[in-house]
This record gives sequence, structure tokens and C-alpha cells, in this order.
Amino acid sequence: MTALCAWLTGHGTSCLEVVAVVFGIVSVFLSVRENIWSWPTALINVALYTALFYETGLYSDMGLQVVYFVLSIYGWYEWLYGGKGKTELQVSRTPRGVWIALSIIGVAFWAVDGYGTSHLPNVSLPYVDAATATVSLVAQYLMTRKYLENWTLWIIVDVVYVGMLIYKGLNLTAFNYAIYLVLAVMGHVAWKRSLGRTAEVAVA
Repeated sequence: MTALCAWLTGHGTSCLEVVAVVFGIVSVFLSVRENIWSWPTALINVALYTALFYETGLYSDMGLQVVYFVLSIYGWYEWLYGGKGKTELQVSRTPRGVWIALSIIGVAFWAVDGYGTSHLPNVSLPYVDAATATVSLVAQYLMTRKYLENWTLWIIVDVVYVGMLIYKGLNLTAFNYAIYLVLAVMGHVAWKRSLGRTAEVAVA
């Protein structure tokens, strides 16, 4: 194992990054399928990425992982008991009021986060990092509530992440986010179908 990790380090990655990537892909794939096990695998993924982003100076994304951890616990509960009468939560559209509230909070968070992290040592791309962190946070919250539009935000942010991570030399994680991008498109299609089935049942 030590030799393998050394080989990975010599080729621009690490054992930590590889394991984080695997758990990330598994978690998103399970989310596409609305599988509850997406949340415990997400908890492992964010713990690993907290360490990885600390090592590479992406402090906004490091802090984001902590929030992801909390949201993953919340999402786990909501998917199980967030529906009517504490039943399983179903896919729905994001209410207008939620969009307005999250937009205001998001802009404020981006400004504060970008300014704050721009003054930290060894920081990299603070305002871009803060923007991806902010959009990701909003998308993750929408996912905990099974709002369809979470996938649209993930598609946008994954495109930006791929470019940023290539720039930072995290090529394997960039490839990971490219896979996330494909899964986000699949997730949008799958959840839209799920929403349609829910609507049919409601009408019937």
C-alpha cells in the first residue's frame, strides 16, 4: 500500500484523493437513484475532502465540507421522514420563496467568504473558490429537500470545478468532477421522471 501511495504521489495524485474520489462517485450515483445510502457514503467523502482541500489551500471548499457533513446528516433524516406524515420525501420543484431566500443568503455568503479567505496564507483563487462553495452549498441544501433544481446548479458548478481543479493540479479530482457532471445530467433526467410519476399518482 505504501508503494502504491508513493506511485500515486509521483503521478500527481495521492491515496487520499483516490479514496475520496471513489466515495464521491458512489455517493452521487446513489443520489441519482434516490438511494438513502447516498448520505452515509457522502459523510465519508466529505471527511476525506476536508483533509485534501486543507493540504491544497482551498479553504472555502475545506470549510464547505464541514457544512456538507451537517447537511448530509440532515438530508439523511429528511429523505426518510421529510414527506407528509413523516413518510419518505418525494421529488418536487423548488418554491419561489426558497429561491429568493437562498439567492440573498448566497450572495452575502459569497462576498463574506471571498473577502475573508482572500486574506489567508497560501490561499488560491479565493473569489472563484468562494463562488463554487456558495453554489454548491445551495445545491446541497436543495438536494436534502429533494428539489429537482439541485441538479441544474450541480451541472453549472461542476463545469467550473473541473477547470479550477485542473489549474490546481488536482487532475484526478478534476476527472472526478467531470464524472459528477455526467451524473448530474443523469440525476436531472431521473428526478424529472420521478417528479412526473409523483404527479400522476397525485392526480389519480
